[in-house]
Amino acid sequence: MSRPISKLAPAWWDYTTLDPAILNDAARLSARDLTQLSRPGFSVRIYDTPQEFYAAQALEYLEAWRESTPDNPVGICGPIGPTEHLPLVAQMVNAMRFDLGRHEAHFWGMDEWLIDGETVSPKHPLSFARCDNELCFDRIESALAMPEANKHFPTGDLEAYSASYDTVRCAIMQGGQGEVKHWAFNDPLMREGAYTDVPPTPDEYRSLGTRRVKLHPVTVMQNARTSGGGNVSMVPTEAVTVGPRETWKADCVSIWHPGHHDNPFGIRLTAFMIANSIMDTAVPMSLLADHPNVRFSYLRSGIGEVAVEMH
Repeated sequence: MSRPISKLAPAWWDYTTLDPAILNDAARLSARDLTQLSRPGFSVRIYDTPQEFYAAQALEYLEAWRESTPDNPVGICGPIGPTEHLPLVAQMVNAMRFDLGRHEAHFWGMDEWLIDGETVSPKHPLSFARCDNELCFDRIESALAMPEANKHFPTGDLEAYSASYDTVRCAIMQGGQGEVKHWAFNDPLMREGAYTDVPPTPDEYRSLGTRRVKLHPVTVMQNARTSGGGNVSMVPTEAVTVGPRETWKADCVSIWHPGHHDNPFGIRLTAFMIANSIMDTAVPMSLLADHPNVRFSYLRSGIGEVAVEMH
């Protein structure tokens, strides 16, 4: 039986091409049901307040960096979206007098925009590296600062960026979830060539490393909404992203759901698919079902309901 055509972008794969039974089962999940999806290798946590939620996200940076030593360097890969935790990371480092240089701590940015075939500079208003620096690293006291060589952004030599995951242990790869069900910019692929009638297999998608990507139209719309006041014309349509190949080198994948990146349905769907080991590359996040240590963290007020409510 052929797969449905996407309701969102007919030239692409996405979650609207799934079996409707999967979509319906996910839509019925309550907040209590979400916590019961936890299984070995996949845990679900719910935080009652924004303060607890973003503090917990920030603490994961410190947890990773505390494991690092000059002989065995350790780092964390962090997202832009959410970003509210980043100033808290700097505040915690300063308050604890935690010397990132002495510990040989590392950080990876997970993606960056492409314009005219080149990654944007840190001066670009939408630059993710700029956001990481302005909201976090520039706020850390100079005596405690991370050496520039220990910050890895997916710009320039992408092979060197990818290889850094082999020389430094990534204790945690954090992420948010986009409306197209991606982490980083691991979007569904276009329906073309070998993938016109069926999407890539999970094994094919998992083999993808750090790379340049064309963005799903839903991702462009989402970033206009969350980062540009809805001005789609200012959002690039291509990017560089960390890939599944690097993701599977992380000890833990930690996904944070504040409720304003994806919607109540989406943040249920991916948890349902991971918990039940339903892997489909039309929903890239579902492939994390095969990773040995995945955490989903929700802000209770952002879970919402999947119900008809006219506005």
